[in-house]
Amino acid sequence: MSEQDTNETNDINDEVLDTKTDAVENDADESLATTAEVTEDQVETSTSDDDDSEDVDERLNVEVQVNTTGACERHVVVTVSKEDIARYKDDAYNDLMPKAQIPGFRIGRAPRKLVETRFKSDVADQIKGSLIMDAMSQVTDEQDFSAISEPDFNFDAVQMPDDSELTFEFTVEVRPEFDIPQWKGLKLETVVHDYTDDEVSTRAQELLQRYGNEEDVDGEIATGDIVNVTIEFKDGDEVVTTLEDARVPVRSKITFSDGDLNDFDKLVVGANIGDKKETTASLSADLDNDELAGKEYTANVKINDAKRVTVPELTPEFLEEIGGFSSEAELHDAVRNELERQLTYHQQQRVRRQITEQLTAEAAWELPPQLLRRQAQRELQRSILELQAAGFPDEEIRRQVNQLQQNMLGTTERALKEHFILERIAEDHDLDASPEDIEQEILIISLQQETSPRRVRAQLEKRGDMDALRNQIVERKAIDLITAEADMQETELPEDPATNTSPVSHAISGIKPSSAAATETKDDDATNEAEEADPPTDEAQSVVEEASAETEADVADDANDDADKTSADSADDDDSDE
Repeated sequence: MSEQDTNETNDINDEVLDTKTDAVENDADESLATTAEVTEDQVETSTSDDDDSEDVDERLNVEVQVNTTGACERHVVVTVSKEDIARYKDDAYNDLMPKAQIPGFRIGRAPRKLVETRFKSDVADQIKGSLIMDAMSQVTDEQDFSAISEPDFNFDAVQMPDDSELTFEFTVEVRPEFDIPQWKGLKLETVVHDYTDDEVSTRAQELLQRYGNEEDVDGEIATGDIVNVTIEFKDGDEVVTTLEDARVPVRSKITFSDGDLNDFDKLVVGANIGDKKETTASLSADLDNDELAGKEYTANVKINDAKRVTVPELTPEFLEEIGGFSSEAELHDAVRNELERQLTYHQQQRVRRQITEQLTAEAAWELPPQLLRRQAQRELQRSILELQAAGFPDEEIRRQVNQLQQNMLGTTERALKEHFILERIAEDHDLDASPEDIEQEILIISLQQETSPRRVRAQLEKRGDMDALRNQIVERKAIDLITAEADMQETELPEDPATNTSPVSHAISGIKPSSAAATETKDDDATNEAEEADPPTDEAQSVVEEASAETEADVADDANDDADKTSADSADDDDSDE
């Protein structure tokens, strides 16, 4: 071919390329609609095929600066080399080239520079994500801290450089570093108690109240009646919150999620329906809100209605209906077993509190407030699981929840410090929760809730409580190990004054408890304004109520399942007869 022919051919090729390039530039929008060119998802698929790359296991060349900003917090600055960026970019385009669709070209036949121009931003975002994710994973593997939360990181703030190193930073919460305190030979007290027949009989009457018949109170209200009240809480002349139509058993105290109303029985005993009473309600002195801690409000109580519960006669039919009991003595045996199971819970809790006090006495590390708020709900869930496993009724669980919430951050701080120490002891002695341990715990809860283990597991997974259940098992094993090495002294179980209280799901101040506020963001002004206008409900109490409602629904579902199975079996039998 002559030089002239060669030049003409080159000119023609240049014109074709220019024409195609112009077509790409002019028809970019059209190509999005008319062709199946690579989108961000296609880029992601292409660059995620790491199995085909020889560099999958090649570690990044990163520089890491770790600054200790607190006992449980690290600020990390990571710099990724230009060579790694170029390698990731090259791998991304190598995977993309055979699949790229550009108007005017067959699939995979477009020039690389054209593909790079067309998909530059998509590929940049993708390799930025891959580099950051891989770098974070490598950093956490190589550093000597143990992360306990997801990094606090702003992905959009990271700029992908054209020809320089990639630098990003993040803050992460970590397990504190500490020397394990001496845990062998602790001096501990354990409570003991032999329940008398009178105590068992009294408890049986309390449990039978739920099966009793409610009758209108005609005359003066007495201790043990159930009153329907509306309580208006005022700070001076300002109404702070109002509790509408609450059913409250007449006992010495009403507990709320942030405070108490004392001497409630003295206030309403002897009163009549329609009467109005005035008293004082006090917020807990342990609230994490310093402005509210210990504050007093005027409580205007209106008695709307009152019921008196009459326990049915313990006939053989009634005993069979409430639990398959053949006699009153068998009912009392079941009640005694429940009391002893709850005594075991009290023993474990008392020992645990003493262990926590002694082992955390020198744990001066400061925990970030945001960590405490985030863990508060988890601590409540753990407590609820323990109470359910011990066989406590819903009312007692609500009472315990109210007590916890009145000092939620303080309770959570002690529980977290305890957790870190017990976790270290468990690791040193290879203590873990086996699948069998978890199944056994689920079985115990299912027996208490009178439902199937399968449904309990589904509820736990739905609420994200499986981790809490595992931690509960591991911590209990660590407690058992410490107890086995302790110097134990027995003491009589003290009377619990909290048993003469009535728990109510309400915040006197209208301020959401820390456990319920754990997921709030500081910048959510719209949400905050809405909460100020309409005080939120207590989410922790909702957990208890939801569990109770689910249990009732489960019992009905189980009955339906049994009925369906019986029908199916009957049909099978009929077919066999034929």
